[in-house]
Amino acid sequence: MTATIATAPGTPGLDHQVQPAVRLSGVTKTFRDGGAPVLDGIDLDVAPGEFVCLLGASGCGKSTLLSIAADLDKPTHGTVEVAQGRAALMFQESALFPWLTAGQNIDLALRLRGLSGRRERRAEADRLLKLVRLPDAYDKRPHQLSGGMRQRVALARALAQDSPVLLMDEPFAALDAITRDVLHEELIRLWEATGLAVVFVTHNVREAVRLGQRVVLLSSRPGRIARQWRIDIPQPRRIEDKNVAELSVEITEHLRQEISRHGR
Repeated sequence: MTATIATAPGTPGLDHQVQPAVRLSGVTKTFRDGGAPVLDGIDLDVAPGEFVCLLGASGCGKSTLLSIAADLDKPTHGTVEVAQGRAALMFQESALFPWLTAGQNIDLALRLRGLSGRRERRAEADRLLKLVRLPDAYDKRPHQLSGGMRQRVALARALAQDSPVLLMDEPFAALDAITRDVLHEELIRLWEATGLAVVFVTHNVREAVRLGQRVVLLSSRPGRIARQWRIDIPQPRRIEDKNVAELSVEITEHLRQEISRHGR
């Protein structure tokens, strides 16, 4: 058995005595009065240290849900609870300030976190760059780095926020297949080393199965939790592994059904 299917909301197998890292309760979002909701009644718990992938068709509300969890947007109805009151967020683009070096981009996040000592911030920036395997990149500007390296710096900057929750909005979508595969391995290594709860948005079914402990499929128009899979395939996984491929076919069929159901 490679996956446990759960159709009910929440977290399959979550110990109810454990406080979730993220809890979304009845989250609904509309963007104009009287308009159709983008999200409708989302109930989702993410356990501490859990890796959850959100999957769904374009326009189903995945990125909106992530923005609400990151407190960049507010739900129309419902509540959001995040451990320590905040989550780190990593975007599809690295969004580094081009006039700052890699180290200075991280330093800015450290200052916003409240670290006032220059030496302390430099030591922490060096540690984070080493953690993402860019130990010599402190003085390099973004244009001197490859796309994969820029995403590593963006990941280090997100980790600099020292939140127990990391939200990732298709961070590897613009990268070539080889670089993306390498960063999959790096992300799993960092997740296992840090114990972060990760919520990872993707359109790529195989990427979701490659990375996640749980895959949550959203319906379209409006976004609701349609189905969930608890992934039992042990890490390390490869995107071409037989079990990953077989489960990806199953999930893709359900995704197609959701798209067809809403005429897309």
